[in-house]
Amino acid sequence: MKSSISLLFIFVTFITQSFSQGTIKGKMEGAVLNEVSGLEVVQSIYPEAVAVEKGKEVWFKVVGADKKVLGYCLSSKPYTDSIIGYHNSTPVIIVIDKKKVIQKVAILSNWETPFFIKKLEKQKYFNTWDGLKVGDALKKKAAVDSYSGATISARALSKNVVIILDRAVKKSSNNE
Repeated sequence: MKSSISLLFIFVTFITQSFSQGTIKGKMEGAVLNEVSGLEVVQSIYPEAVAVEKGKEVWFKVVGADKKVLGYCLSSKPYTDSIIGYHNSTPVIIVIDKKKVIQKVAILSNWETPFFIKKLEKQKYFNTWDGLKVGDALKKKAAVDSYSGATISARALSKNVVIILDRAVKKSSNNE
């Protein structure tokens, strides 16, 4: 009887270790640095943009070759470095027009699994805030639970968006 219990204990221990190591290995699988240039994201909306310059507070100015302001953008870095997605921080950039209407939300350089970010893109997650004024977008919540398979990343990204939009609304009057 003792030998049966010992064998059962060894078997359960072996299975538990195998699954836990597989889970840890699986979690890190696909985790590579995906470098995303903020300027390239901005240029997807404003192709004539040549630079992103620091404005007041959290605001950045998108400028063309003639230094004319084309629009604005917000970056959640460094305000949200402690918000962790599946692997690491998930900073976002928000591209905004002169009327303070959101044109695009995108993830910046990150360690998230590319498959899950692509899944969010296909599910139009990043389009949740498009066309909304900054203040209205702050009230709009992405239904992160509906993004099956990428919920952890989606929740972290949503927190990033809320934090930077909140800062932008509070500092908006300083941007004029």
